[in-house]
Amino acid sequence: MSDRLAFRIGAPVLLGVLLLGAWEAWVRYAQVPAYLLPAPSAVASTIAAEWSQLAPAWWVTLKTMLVALAAAVVLGVTAAALFASSRLIETSLYPYAVILQVTPLVAVAPFIVIWVGWERIWLTQLVCAWIVAFFPILANTTVGLRSADSGLRDLFALYGASPWQRLRLLLAPSALPYFLAGLKVSANLALVGAVVAEFVIGSQVENPGLASTIFTSQLNTNTPLMFAALALISLTGIVTFFAMEWVSWLLLRRWHASAVGGG
Repeated sequence: MSDRLAFRIGAPVLLGVLLLGAWEAWVRYAQVPAYLLPAPSAVASTIAAEWSQLAPAWWVTLKTMLVALAAAVVLGVTAAALFASSRLIETSLYPYAVILQVTPLVAVAPFIVIWVGWERIWLTQLVCAWIVAFFPILANTTVGLRSADSGLRDLFALYGASPWQRLRLLLAPSALPYFLAGLKVSANLALVGAVVAEFVIGSQVENPGLASTIFTSQLNTNTPLMFAALALISLTGIVTFFAMEWVSWLLLRRWHASAVGGG
């Protein structure tokens, strides 16, 4: 392990340990009631004790996030390819993609519930998560496809490269760093969308996710369980972020300035 990697991992871990230690010490010193602020040790013990309830909820939220992210990648890259191939298509459709992104999800989610129906509630959660994850991939990939070097474009045209060769050998490598940057943003936005959708739906679902567990725990004043579910959401977001960082480094480490020497 290089010194740089050890520093990048060790510094935030050390800070996190210090913050958790200060939190634990303050709760014990001030004798804060658990229903107001449980100590980290109480949160950890709650996760262990309630794992049979938290594990299925965590899987529901994680599944929604992953499927929404996959749909955002497929549809976002496809739409970006269309936008990059035709200014008319981009001019006509891009404003609607922007509207989809800037409209608050909390305001849109109730309508999605009505249109999709309570009998397909997971599809509602999936659509909500997809809405917020779609635009960063679309926008970044479109910019990347348009960022190929003009001299290389002329060279490919001079040698009579086919559209598939241009896409595979020129446009895709040019767009890859931009796509990966959008993917980092979209991955955690998909998690945010899944959580927001669960909060809108509340507890009216057969297989609740982590956000639904928080909602139900709030009604029951079970603060340690609320923090336990929140901790799992946060850990999922952290792991997802570093997973996307690793994928980006893996694909770019041999040739792109953002990753060369950054391992």
